[in-house]
Amino acid sequence: MTPTTTNPATGSLLGLALGDALGFPTEFNDVPAILAKCGPWRTMELPGPVAYITDDTQMALAVARGLLTAVDQGPLTPERFEGPLRAEFVAWYRSPENNRAPGNTCLRACDLLTARDRSWQDASQPHSKGCGANMRVSPLGLLPALSDEQRAGAAQLQAGLTHGHPTALAASDLTAHAVRLLAEGAEPTGLVGRLRSYAYENRVTYHEAWLGDLWRRGGAASPEAFIAAGWDECLGVLDRLRDALAAPSPETDPCLATGAGWIAEEALATGLLCFLLFVDEPVLALRRAACTSGDSDSIAALTGAFAGAHRGPEAWPTEWVARIEHRHELLAFGARWDAP
Repeated sequence: MTPTTTNPATGSLLGLALGDALGFPTEFNDVPAILAKCGPWRTMELPGPVAYITDDTQMALAVARGLLTAVDQGPLTPERFEGPLRAEFVAWYRSPENNRAPGNTCLRACDLLTARDRSWQDASQPHSKGCGANMRVSPLGLLPALSDEQRAGAAQLQAGLTHGHPTALAASDLTAHAVRLLAEGAEPTGLVGRLRSYAYENRVTYHEAWLGDLWRRGGAASPEAFIAAGWDECLGVLDRLRDALAAPSPETDPCLATGAGWIAEEALATGLLCFLLFVDEPVLALRRAACTSGDSDSIAALTGAFAGAHRGPEAWPTEWVARIEHRHELLAFGARWDAP
């Protein structure tokens, strides 16, 4: 499919960072507290003068850098991707800028990844399906010229380095797939149906070349049983998303319909819900996502990634973009991946 959106990668990366920055001050607050702090949600403003991002955007940039290093060596393979990605995660872990309320799973796993003689599968946290797995995966939906197998395998690998639960892998794969579909011009009205079909088609596909023996850490009977459990949880939350869209309620906290977003499948569904409630009003979608009772920065980051992939950089106020932290690096990745 030929992209119909102008510069979807730039729009998506900027949207991710803007949503992250807008939701940063509201994370860990309930909706009444957010309204008391920020005023009506429909007029929430980006904090400034510098709009600071969190670990969500930091780790998305780590994934983007790892991808850049890998594909500069040749076609994307597990062997080319794992080393640079691991190095970027360790660099993030050791950075003095890693002070933006990072997730405990990422911290534990990245600490283990510092041991060069340890396989990444041994560092992965097999019982965690936190949204840290997929709040950073959107670069894999934006990198051009990947096969479906490369995108799916790499999306699951980047999740697995820290979050080894099968639902974290499946939700990351679905998130990257959603971003790719939107960047290629898919109609938002059919998006949930296409994601459900993708989940069913891949329900028992275990990407062994990318994941190795990760499945054994979860205590499953087989690789197929391991990954199917993750896809089934994703299908369940997509059902909740479909039901919420059948009776949309823009003034109601989206977390009440699809979950608070602390876990990967709920972050995907609630980010999609905010995007799909306001397809033609991307800034309003970000504001709705930031005014939620759950993991507001991650929900808004994913909302921005979806909305930006669909509408391009013109979705975002110029004045907001000018103040976002890491703007130049985000724009550089966008320009490279949007190039004809």
